[in-house]
Amino acid sequence: MNDVEHSQTGETTLLHAARRTFGIEIEALAALQARLDSSFTAACHVCLACAGRSVVTGMGKSGHVARKIAATLSSTGTPAFFLHPGEAGHGDIGMLTRGDVLLALSNSGETAEVLALLPYVKRLGVPLIALTGSRDSTLARAAEVHLDVAVAVEACPHNLAPTASTTAALVMGDALAVALLTARGFSADDFARSHPGGSLGRRLLLHVEEVMRSGDALPRIAPQAPLAEGLVEMTRKGLGMTAILDEEGRVLGVFTDGDLRRALDRRIDVHRATMSQVMTRGGRAIGPRELATAAAQLMERHRVTALLVTDEARHLLGALNVHDLMRAGVV
Repeated sequence: MNDVEHSQTGETTLLHAARRTFGIEIEALAALQARLDSSFTAACHVCLACAGRSVVTGMGKSGHVARKIAATLSSTGTPAFFLHPGEAGHGDIGMLTRGDVLLALSNSGETAEVLALLPYVKRLGVPLIALTGSRDSTLARAAEVHLDVAVAVEACPHNLAPTASTTAALVMGDALAVALLTARGFSADDFARSHPGGSLGRRLLLHVEEVMRSGDALPRIAPQAPLAEGLVEMTRKGLGMTAILDEEGRVLGVFTDGDLRRALDRRIDVHRATMSQVMTRGGRAIGPRELATAAAQLMERHRVTALLVTDEARHLLGALNVHDLMRAGVV
């Protein structure tokens, strides 16, 4: 690379190009936000009244944005899919049915493949929401609702490559999805149910009983047992604690590594002491049907690394520690 080529690709030049892109796109979004009006709420009402699906279409770069908008709508309570306008004329138009709503993206509003859908859309009586950069375009005029996503200039230095315009369309789609989510009362649990295979689903759907240790893996000991036996139980079960139970299996207290340190500070005779003398009465516990995320929050709030799992009568059902939550992908 010669000196001229190197200077053109130097760090200052590259950072300037990046910052210019950020600036142009930020300005475009600020202008878009300022233009939001009743057309946006009208688009929301059309989608909310839709008994079918939201079908999103677009060609080229607008098509890529349309795919993402369809995916976002689907994952936030508005069933949607992407319809390729080029394939629509070869059979895929049958995917669009009465009761659906069509969201069509075209910066110019004159994309031939998208305009070719209009006669079929009109015959079906499907509402059309258009996202274009031209209010006077054919697509905008044909739409029941037009969302203006025009930008003053593209970030491309030649004002050619779709950059600011695709960002504007994408953000408008996100705004629509979030507004609909809010209107439908779509909750975090609803979101998790549509993402059962991901880490989000695990965090929001997994219950304590699905993570906890139970049966022989539970550390437990009687209150009259010697401290030495309690230490052996703790070591054998590997939870860093043991539950102290009465004869009916109810939790009287808990003994942890911290309790051992406090007992030593009090100069208690570890060879003579019983568990009832060194335990922490009560102990932190959680119910089996609580979300695993609630267990993680409880641990963090009280600065503990393990919890007992009990029923309402304080019968011991299980136990878990932070490592169990980590293995389950909760934290």
